[in-house]
Amino acid sequence: MKYKIEMVYESAGGTSVLTGMQDDICKLSSGTDGGITKIELHTAEEIRIKKFRLILPYRFSQNSRIFANGFQSWTDSREYMPYEKMSELSRPVELFINSPLAAGTGLNRSGDGTFHKYPRKKGVFYGFSYGYVRDGERTELFGSISERTGYTIITFDTNKNLICIEKDLAGKTFKESGELLSFAVIAGDYEAVFNKYFDLMKIPAPRAKRACGYTTWYNYYGNVTEEVVNRDLESMSKCNINIDFFQIDDGYQNAIGDWLITDKVKFPSGMKAVADAIHSRGIKAGLWLAPFAGVKKSALFQNHPDWFITDQTGKHYITGPNWGTFYALDIYNEDARNYIKKVFDTVLNEWGYDLVKLDFLYAAAVLPIHGKTRGEIMCDAMDLLRECCGEKLILGCGVPLMPAFGKVDYCRIGADVTNHWVPRKFTTREDVSTPHGVNNSIFRRHLDGRAFMNDPDVFFLRNENMKMDFKKRTLLAKIDSLFGSLLFVSDNVGNYDAEQMRALKDVFTSQKADILSAEYTAKKQITVKYRLNDTEHTLVFNPDNGNIFEEN
Repeated sequence: MKYKIEMVYESAGGTSVLTGMQDDICKLSSGTDGGITKIELHTAEEIRIKKFRLILPYRFSQNSRIFANGFQSWTDSREYMPYEKMSELSRPVELFINSPLAAGTGLNRSGDGTFHKYPRKKGVFYGFSYGYVRDGERTELFGSISERTGYTIITFDTNKNLICIEKDLAGKTFKESGELLSFAVIAGDYEAVFNKYFDLMKIPAPRAKRACGYTTWYNYYGNVTEEVVNRDLESMSKCNINIDFFQIDDGYQNAIGDWLITDKVKFPSGMKAVADAIHSRGIKAGLWLAPFAGVKKSALFQNHPDWFITDQTGKHYITGPNWGTFYALDIYNEDARNYIKKVFDTVLNEWGYDLVKLDFLYAAAVLPIHGKTRGEIMCDAMDLLRECCGEKLILGCGVPLMPAFGKVDYCRIGADVTNHWVPRKFTTREDVSTPHGVNNSIFRRHLDGRAFMNDPDVFFLRNENMKMDFKKRTLLAKIDSLFGSLLFVSDNVGNYDAEQMRALKDVFTSQKADILSAEYTAKKQITVKYRLNDTEHTLVFNPDNGNIFEEN
């Protein structure tokens, strides 16, 4: 495999450009073993790497499909044709969220905009950790083996016939020998390529199984109450469908960050009593947390502001716009770590919850801190969560995916869906979007059963508070069933009519389909071919609006 290395670094003598494999200060070595290529740095002086990337020549064809994996769970991810252009982040939105006018909102913190430039040229596509080029059945994957040294950014430039593999190494000082990059290039058919990739990463198959259930969020959002939970639990229990999980989402706590202070007005019996009620129905209990997040008004922030991430000036660093902006705990602060451990011990062992949905996880690594890169911090954060949860189940969300490989049992792989099916034009790439959720479910399907079990987000069958017709609601349910392994609703099924109940039972009792192919066959047309119960089917639809062109 031929490649060229470009590296720019800073030392005591100033900025230097490494033109070969070594100079007077540092040396690079490379080698391939067992299909994994490693690039290592050897230096006798303290250096900071400003740019490190590999350039690989690659001959794209006009029929190539390029998969660009978005930064985190919610970020749009799909296959592109060479003549297309990435366009999900409009220029006005990009300019605004990075402008002084938006300073203090955190609008640009959930994505990669603070450290990577969005391309504006046709034929240039980028993603994180891994990506592939597919020509018919043949797939060639380019993937990082670990993000522990830093996030890996892979850019496909079909104009120049190049692939660039770059490391985000901001924040780290190198003083001695160490690995910069380990990656693999794997060619073959689609399924075999991903099997090999996960073998090389030594990620074990998930222990979790395909599951179904209920979550409070997409009907009640932050207005959920104990009364609503008990009513919907009763309704679900009466419909003669065995579900695996009943999950309480955001809204039970006093404030974001105060996970152990329950809102006694909304949940007067407390959260242990809620878990007990769910268990009494033979269902596993789930609870939502954003374990690294805290808002300014929370007791957590008010009493322990020193536990939270600050920037180089010592100012608390806003990590997102939600809840009027929020901040993130510094996972290397021992007191903060002990608090996180106490929260999980209480939720899982005292209250008795079986599954935790852990959200906004990207927040732990928004800044390089303590001499560590963003990717290194994110990997450490996921290690901490797995340690805290032990054998209990984790549903990850809002997380850069590769650090979550093998650490979570289920994982959201798309944006939050919403009650309508229309494109989102003037917003961030990570905002709520049914089209984004559908695209990600289809084009991240290779992660399901390998990295974790995919959560495509909920589907809707109810009539209340809906802006898509029933045909589109059942299409969303079908896509979730075909491509996902965690199938949730937020509906009060006690309001269902016979048709809605049949649709729910069909999804909750469905077997996983064998996907034969799924791709864009026109600009706004996805064609899915699959086998279910020994019968082959075709589904052709518009992912932007949910209109169906063919279904058999």
